[in-house]
Amino acid sequence: MHKYIICEKNGGLGSITLSSEKTLNSLSIPMIAELHDVLKQWKADEEIACVLLQGAGEKAFCAGGDVRRLYDAIIKQRDEAPEEVPQDCLDFFTQEYKLDYEIHKYPKPIVVWADGIVMGGGIGLEAGASHRIVTEKSKLAMPEITIGLYPDVGGTWFLNRMPDGFGLYLGLTGTRLNAADCLYLKLADYFIPLNLKPEVIARLQKANWEKNNENNFAKVTDILNSISAEHQPDKSLAQSHQSFVSRFEEISSVDAFRKTLLACYDKDDWINAGIKSFESGSPSSAHIIFEQLKRGRNLSLEEVFRSELNLSAQCCIHPDFAEGVRALLVDKDQSPKWQPATLEAITDKWVESYFRPLWKDGEHPLKQLGNSEAVCKK
Repeated sequence: MHKYIICEKNGGLGSITLSSEKTLNSLSIPMIAELHDVLKQWKADEEIACVLLQGAGEKAFCAGGDVRRLYDAIIKQRDEAPEEVPQDCLDFFTQEYKLDYEIHKYPKPIVVWADGIVMGGGIGLEAGASHRIVTEKSKLAMPEITIGLYPDVGGTWFLNRMPDGFGLYLGLTGTRLNAADCLYLKLADYFIPLNLKPEVIARLQKANWEKNNENNFAKVTDILNSISAEHQPDKSLAQSHQSFVSRFEEISSVDAFRKTLLACYDKDDWINAGIKSFESGSPSSAHIIFEQLKRGRNLSLEEVFRSELNLSAQCCIHPDFAEGVRALLVDKDQSPKWQPATLEAITDKWVESYFRPLWKDGEHPLKQLGNSEAVCKK
């Protein structure tokens, strides 16, 4: 019996529902642990040929991690040993990234029903799945710059694989994406209207599954292609702004990004929303996001998660992450006091301090990633 997820088996389909509707299915350590345990069990379960991952309720698949709990841990740690990473934070990010990596490398098809709000850690669950479905109500974003963090959960991997400068632009502006945007940016594979979800589930439950996982990947693809073939989402705002965003493809600094962003002469609501998030976000986050994507361009998936764990842990002992959460979720004054307060005040030394290794060679908490057998997906 699980407390934070609901699991069901039916006809070769194993369904997992994130069950914390009041928190928009935000991830906590217990929820992550339960989800990871079930996925590991189902890898060896011959009754399970395919996994469906969804969120409880109508509002969200998963709105991210429970950053309020991380804030509490950081504040407590500051009173005791401010130079040390809070253990609760380290445990959360370590377990979250292990789960995300498991999904990326899972040997059986994982279908994610990414309906409603999908942010931060929710995208971490969705991005690595073999079959990712969005609906007319899907709203995806990684607005971490607004809370003094950065797009983690594999963001270094999937943002760097987006076309035409979109990875950098989305990382620095936290721009929201609709279903068509996600298809265009390859952050989703299928658009299926919400009212067809029962058909998707029924078809997956009744599929003629085989023992061969590779054949089962193809079966899921055929089922979802047939259901989605006649349905198209509303137009992609990201695609319609491609010529604008492509200006950021060869940007060489945060200062150049800002100048290019503000110099746009044909601003509309989509662009203005990005400007607002960038300008009000953490200056430190802007610089570390830029550096994160530059340094991570050629990293393997394993190296990405190791580098992100180090960076996330550093964010917990630097000031802006806790301050951003305070302003958004604790005091709710929407007035974070960033340190340093401006983009110009950020030095190379300050940026480098975020990337300083916290563990010696061989001691990294994620050192075992990649040691299991390779798998084939899609």
